[in-house]
Amino acid sequence: MKISNEAKVGFIAVVAVLAAYFGFNYLKGIDVFNDARTFYAVYPKVDGLSSDNTVQLNGFKIGRVRKIELMSDAAASILVTFEINNDNVFIAEDAKARIASTDLFGSKAIQLVMGTSPVELLPGDTLYSEIEGDLKAEVDKRLRPLEQKTNDLIGSVDSLVTVAQSILDEKTVNNLRKSFESIPRSFETFETTLKRVDTLVVTEREKFDQIINNMNSIIGNVEKNNENISSILTNMNHMTDSLAKSDLIGTIDNAGKAMENVAEVMEKINNGEGTIGMLMNNDTLYTNLESATLQLDLLLEDMRVNPKRYVHFSVFGKKEKEKDKPKKKERPE
Repeated sequence: MKISNEAKVGFIAVVAVLAAYFGFNYLKGIDVFNDARTFYAVYPKVDGLSSDNTVQLNGFKIGRVRKIELMSDAAASILVTFEINNDNVFIAEDAKARIASTDLFGSKAIQLVMGTSPVELLPGDTLYSEIEGDLKAEVDKRLRPLEQKTNDLIGSVDSLVTVAQSILDEKTVNNLRKSFESIPRSFETFETTLKRVDTLVVTEREKFDQIINNMNSIIGNVEKNNENISSILTNMNHMTDSLAKSDLIGTIDNAGKAMENVAEVMEKINNGEGTIGMLMNNDTLYTNLESATLQLDLLLEDMRVNPKRYVHFSVFGKKEKEKDKPKKKERPE
C-alpha cells in the first residue's frame, strides 16, 4: 500500500505539534501523564504571584499555579487555581495556602501549611488563604526599632557633645593640657623612686639576709624543741581538763555564800547585835574598864607608898599618919 505525500506531511505535522506540546509542558515542569489534583484559594491581592509559580511544602515543589483570575465580587478578590502533582501529600481541611517570597528578588510561591484535621480535602475544594509579608516589609519591620534606638543614641550623643562643649572651656582645656604635661614628670619621679628603692635593697641586702638567717634559726629552734612544746601543750591540756573536771563553780558558789555570811555578820555588828556589836557600838564597857584601871593604879600606888598598911609586922600596930595616906589621883577626862 502506497502512502501519499499528503498523509506523510499530515502525520509529521501531528507529531511535531504533539512534541511541541509535551516539550513545552515539560519545560514548564508539568507532568502531562500525571493526574494532578486541582485546588482553589481566594486572596485580596497576590503581590507578584503569577501563573506557573511553584507550590511548595517545606521548601519542596509539589505543584504549580495554573491560573490567576479576578473575581466579580464587590471586593475584587483574586481566585488562584493551583494543582498538586504529588499524590502522597495529605491536604487536611484546615490547611492553608500562603503566598510567600522565596528569595531576595521578590519571587513568589504558594507555600502549603499543613493542618491538623483528619479530614482530607478533595480536588476542587478551596483552601484557607494567607499572605506573608514581603521581604522589604519584614526588613522594615525589624529595622524600625533599630532605627528608633539609633535616633535616640544620636540624640544622646548630641546632648553629650553639647555638655562637653559647655564644660570644656578655654580654662578647662588649659588645665587638662597642664595635667597631661605633668604626667611624664610624674612617671620620671616614680622611676627615680624605684631606682632609690633598688639601691636601698642592694645596700641593705646583708641586713635582710641576716634577718632571714635569724628567722631560719628561730624556726630551727622551734623544730628542735617540738617535743618540749608538745609536752607543754599536753600538760596545759591536762591542766584544763583538771580544771574542767573540778567543781570550780561549786567552790565559787561556796565562797559567795561565805561572803554573804560575813556580810550578814558585819551588818549585825554594825547594828549592835551580839557581844562584839555591843562592844563596838556601846562605850559603857570601855568606861568601866578605864575606871577599874584607875582604881587598880591607885591601889598599887598606895601599896607602894604604904606597904605596912597591907602587911602588918607589929602586934599592936600604930595609927596611920595623914602624910602616909595615898593621894587621890584625878580621873583623866
